[in-house]
Parts: sequence; C-alpha cells; structure tokens
Amino acid sequence: MKYIIVGAGISGLSIGQVLKEYGHDVQLFEADSRPGGMVKCDRVHGHLFHRTGGHVFNTKRQDVLDWFWSHFDKKDEFTMADRNSVVSMADNTIIAYPIENHAYQLSDEMMKNFINDIVLMATNKPVEPTNFEEFLRARFGETLYREYFRPYNEKIWRRPLTNVPLSWLVGKLPMPTLEDIIYNNFKHIEERSFVHSSFFYPKKEGSQFVANRLSEGLEIHYNVDVKSIEKIEKGWSVNGEICDRVIFTGNMKSIPLIVKGVDLSAYIEGIEALEAHGTTTVLCEIEDNPYSWIYMPSHIHEAHRIICTGNFAESNRANGVMSATIEFTDEISKNDIIDNLSRIPYHPKYIAHNYAPYTYPIQAKDTREFVNSVKCVTEPEGLFLLGRFAEWEYYNMDVAMGAALDLCNNKLK
Repeated sequence: MKYIIVGAGISGLSIGQVLKEYGHDVQLFEADSRPGGMVKCDRVHGHLFHRTGGHVFNTKRQDVLDWFWSHFDKKDEFTMADRNSVVSMADNTIIAYPIENHAYQLSDEMMKNFINDIVLMATNKPVEPTNFEEFLRARFGETLYREYFRPYNEKIWRRPLTNVPLSWLVGKLPMPTLEDIIYNNFKHIEERSFVHSSFFYPKKEGSQFVANRLSEGLEIHYNVDVKSIEKIEKGWSVNGEICDRVIFTGNMKSIPLIVKGVDLSAYIEGIEALEAHGTTTVLCEIEDNPYSWIYMPSHIHEAHRIICTGNFAESNRANGVMSATIEFTDEISKNDIIDNLSRIPYHPKYIAHNYAPYTYPIQAKDTREFVNSVKCVTEPEGLFLLGRFAEWEYYNMDVAMGAALDLCNNKLK
C-alpha cells in the first residue's frame, strides 16, 4: 500500500521504517528542513544543544531493543551509562535519586519525620488514590511529599496536583512498595528497575544522530506544511498527493483544520479543550559535576531540572567545557532566564535558549477515552494517529518507537 506520513519526528521516522520493512510505499511530509521533531539538536558555540530536553535511549521492551539495534551499531556508535541522578534540595543539599531510596541522606529532623511517616503508612489501612497528589502522599509519605514531590511537580504542572490524573504515571516513575523503601534505605540499595536507570547515548551528535539515521532510505519531503488531508473515493489526498492510508504524527489540534471528508464535528470542542505545557530549554556552560540529571524542587528559582548533557558524551562539550540544558515550564524571557540562572546550583552561564510551545501533553481523566473515540472514526477510513501530540500521550523516544511497532503489527500489517 502507499502511505503518506505527516511528520518526521521519532514517531514518523519509526513507523516509516517499519512500514518500509514490510514492503509498503512510504512518503513523509515534514514542515521543518530536517528530521527529528522534539529530539533535534544544534551546535551552538561548539556545544551540542538538545532543543527540547536531553533525549537518551533504553527500553524494557525486547522487540523495541531488537528493532533499534537493527538500525545502529551498539558498540561503535553508542556509549552506555548509569543514570547518576540527584535531587538538589532547597538548602542545596544533594540527595541521590530516587529520593525515597536515600532518605538516610536527609537532615536528622527530616529523617525522623520520614520514619514517623513510614510508621503511619505501615499501620494505617491504605486508601486507593484517585489523583496524583493522593498517590504521592500515600506512596512516599508527608515529609517527602512536602519537601520534594509537591514543589517539584508544581513547577512542572503549574496546577494543583489533585487535578493531575494517574493515567500518565505508568512507566514514568519508580513504583516502590513500602517494604522496598524500608529495605532500600536500610541496605543502601540503588534503584535500577525503572526505565532509563541506565541508558544508551550516541557518541556523536546526540539524539539528532538517531533521527538522521532513521531518516536514511526514507522518501522525506522537507519544508512541506501539510494544509489538507482529504478523504477521497479511493484513499486519501494529502496536499494533492494520492495515497491509500495516512499516518498523522503531528498535533491533534490541527486535525479539525486540515482533515476533510471525515465527520469530526462531534470532537472539535474536545480537541480544542486539550491542554499542554511548553518548555523553555536553556543551553548553559556549567561547573563540572558527575551527574546526569539534577532535579530542583526549590522555589527560589523557576527551573525544575538540569540535564547534564555534557556528561552524556565528550563530543557534546566545546573544548572540554562542561555544558547542560536547564528546563523551565512554559515560556520565559531571556532576561528572566538570566535572573533565574543566578540562583541555580553549579553557576550556569547562559549560551542560548529555545521555547517549544508543545512538549508535555496534559491528560484529564477522560483524555485517553476521548482520543480513542476519535481513532474509532478515523481508522476505519484509513487515517491513523501516532505520536506524543497526535495521541496526547507522554511518549519518550523508546515508547514512541514501541507505539509505531504496535500500530504496524496490530492494525497495518
């Protein structure tokens, strides 16, 4: 069959390669001049700048691992590292991540409060949480909730945590039991069961290398703004190009504006109501440190984490000088960035920044059900939604690849 894929981010590139491997005719239309979507990187003053975050690869899915390594040379093209992450507390005390395994590193007073929380959690009958706040309090206790989980997540979500549903949590956070927390603190056990506790990273050019490789062999039309996806008698017309099926990996909010010939009138209001956060990512030179991620709950500045990309690969640095990206939720001006940097640990020095208006989809309780209802209308007609903002899902790079494999194997073969 002939497929047109809208978007050449990781989702579009992955499904393009999978469909090509199954013998289909595939074309991709990409609005930008290069592939990568959210994983694109630039060189700025010699430093590698991850424009939105710091993207690394690992997965618990064997089929995703097998597929990924069929396109890359693990030994020659990648390094593997343990995730050496920490929490920088409000008083600049450094606590190893995940914090619940390292409560013994807290101050004496906080440690005593944490022990009291553990006793209460062990003796009280657990209540099934209905939202993110209730989950954090029930799973980690009041002290860790107050000192870390609430202030950190309030920076990210910018809304009451009671309004954040539990649906987004799967695979995103360590999920220790109370017994795990107690045992890990007694034995000083490092948590290595969560995704990306170790990770693979390209030796050169970061996640842009991944996007560039996955683009090889695909027919990609760059600088093409898709303005029309129209259902016709036999298949689809995308900007006038005829195909049998369409894979849409762009932003769902554009669907009512460009999709024609399929009645989506009942869903327009729901699509318009979908919410998301953007991210301002700041490239900085920063003091040398041994970490990969530094999480920052302190409210003396607005940033929520430092991603020490200069530690991911030596080639990410300019002349050996350490670099990192610092993340702020939503848009922040350059003047405010520089003001915030003065209060952030490790003395970051501004180099450049990028604002992306859509980086974190915000799910409501019925978001998944709503998106699936839209799919039930489009898929029988041959229009398939795939990707973080096409499906309004918090997909990391490996999860996007897994979703592409699932779509092809379950619905497109």
